[in-house]
Amino acid sequence: MSLRGKTSVGDGVRIDLGCVLTDVSVAADTNIKPYSIVTETTVGSRVQMGPFTHCRPGSRIDEDVHLGNFVETKKTHMMAGAKANHLAYLGDASVGQKSNIGAGVITCNYDGVGKFQTTIESGAFIGSDSQLVAPVTVGRDAYVGAGTTVTKDVPRGSLAITRVKQVNVEGWADRFREAQAKKRQGKKPEDQ
Repeated sequence: MSLRGKTSVGDGVRIDLGCVLTDVSVAADTNIKPYSIVTETTVGSRVQMGPFTHCRPGSRIDEDVHLGNFVETKKTHMMAGAKANHLAYLGDASVGQKSNIGAGVITCNYDGVGKFQTTIESGAFIGSDSQLVAPVTVGRDAYVGAGTTVTKDVPRGSLAITRVKQVNVEGWADRFREAQAKKRQGKKPEDQ
């Protein structure tokens, strides 16, 4: 563990092996699990963070927030009780109280020229492997279905979903394997 710059740590805080905190304020009873990197961030009380969480400058993590394995924040405010437990990137975002961010969610905050804000209001549920293309707002208590790309605002209490219809092509895998095996044997499928 390495505490650098103007880092301050409250009572009952646990900081595990390999963590690097630079210019960070950590409130009481927070648990920062191994190999988390936290820079220029304010961390509230009773936060569960890591392992391998990365809070970049400008992040504010309020009380009772959970940030899990390989979650990265940058200029993001995670409000009280919000959770992002697995493999997420939340940049230039405001995440409302008790919102849930699923595995693999990203805020697409940069278009190659400018950075834009994503707002996720209180109680929202963002399904796994979703992309939120900023600037965009997900309303209070709204749901975003897993695998959705959100490109426009989602109203309060709504469901946003952008999936194509699933198509199952019966027998395709067997035909594909057979064709590949014949190619490896030097025979073209049309020669059979």
